[in-house]
Amino acid sequence: MESLVTLYQDHLKTLQARAQQVLERNKLDALLIHSGELLTVFLDDHTYPFKVNPQFKAWLPVTSVPNCWLWVDGVNKPKLWFYSPVDYWHNVEPLPQSFWTDEIEIVALKNADEIAQLLPAQRDNVAYIGPVPARAAQLGINSDRTNPKAVIDFLHYHRSYKTDYELYCLREAQKTAVIGHHAAQEAFLSGMSEFDINNAYLSATGHRDIDVPYGNIIALNEHAAVLHYTQLDHLPPEQARSFLIDAGTEYNGYAADLTRTYAAQPDSDYAQLVKEMNQEELALIGTLKAGVRYSEYHQQMHQRIAKLLLKHQLVKGLSEEALVAEDITGPFMPHGLGHPLGLQVHDVAGFMQDDKGTHLAAPQQYPYLRCTRILEPRMVLTIEPGIYFIESLLAPWRESKFSQHFNWDRIDALKPYGGIRIEDNVIIREQGVENMTRDLKLE
Repeated sequence: MESLVTLYQDHLKTLQARAQQVLERNKLDALLIHSGELLTVFLDDHTYPFKVNPQFKAWLPVTSVPNCWLWVDGVNKPKLWFYSPVDYWHNVEPLPQSFWTDEIEIVALKNADEIAQLLPAQRDNVAYIGPVPARAAQLGINSDRTNPKAVIDFLHYHRSYKTDYELYCLREAQKTAVIGHHAAQEAFLSGMSEFDINNAYLSATGHRDIDVPYGNIIALNEHAAVLHYTQLDHLPPEQARSFLIDAGTEYNGYAADLTRTYAAQPDSDYAQLVKEMNQEELALIGTLKAGVRYSEYHQQMHQRIAKLLLKHQLVKGLSEEALVAEDITGPFMPHGLGHPLGLQVHDVAGFMQDDKGTHLAAPQQYPYLRCTRILEPRMVLTIEPGIYFIESLLAPWRESKFSQHFNWDRIDALKPYGGIRIEDNVIIREQGVENMTRDLKLE
């Protein structure tokens, strides 16, 4: 395998070529990319956890340092002003020495306010890319060159095609996340609470709760019916029936996003439904290929959900096609099949059809689908179908003309289990697909 140094060098060449193209297209001289700033809590004296600008960490794996600046012109070596103040109140990152630093010109920034004096004086034709427009104005950058839409759209669109360096980082994130998922499964089987299962996950992955790419979903029993459940009860339930974990990790700023569901009783109807959902998820992944629009796979998954609903006698008296057409599968799977994955968990450009930002919205029947792109090699996506028993979504159907087609007794018997979700992270290849998650034996 190529060394990480070589992978990064090639990654940087790709980004430089993209920068040249977007600068020429928009008649700009350079991009000034800001890592971001700390945000102070309202009426208090401490700050929120820092989250770096994704456009900044696309260039280099500096993910925890505010007040950094990167100057990119697409030709010369990118220049980084790295914030390293004199400060005895907080930890200060030293100037980096790593696999990537020979490719970047690095200058220490001792005082955040000194950046105006250190930047090139000529900034009339520079675009600011970052989260603090007021800082761009202070630096004399016009508002029309502050996060210009044409530049952002171009950069976002091309981020969909991962370099070999990015694929390496994504695979490394998978490895850590799989270790955490195994630890969480063991904690569940030993009878721990949601809070303690989460701690087991964080300990196994070496992450703090502010380091994971999104709030871990650690849901026992009916809590699995809350799609983004993050409460974390401290006490274990009197009877554990089910466990849904949706949790990831980061490596060099790239995210893993994995979900598994477990049954406490392996011989239960719920356990069988989990097993068959897993089979359907894998079967769908087996059909993924370049050249097909992602929304078609979402529709295919609803067809598979319909098959499961009929087989498990949760609905009756209608064909699979009718269940999908009348959206009877909708309340059971109310979210999209998945989303692009990369520097952000819900990565950018899921609806962009070209690098000019042409937008194709989700189908009207499935408004929460996060991707309508035609799949192409080097795209990375999640595949995460689910079946849930959510009363607020089922209630309107109890009074509808289709009510007699729902087996309400069986549905109500499964509501204490909450739901099921299975999620893998996949890379689209020229031929077929690479399932990064299953390659690591997370079954």
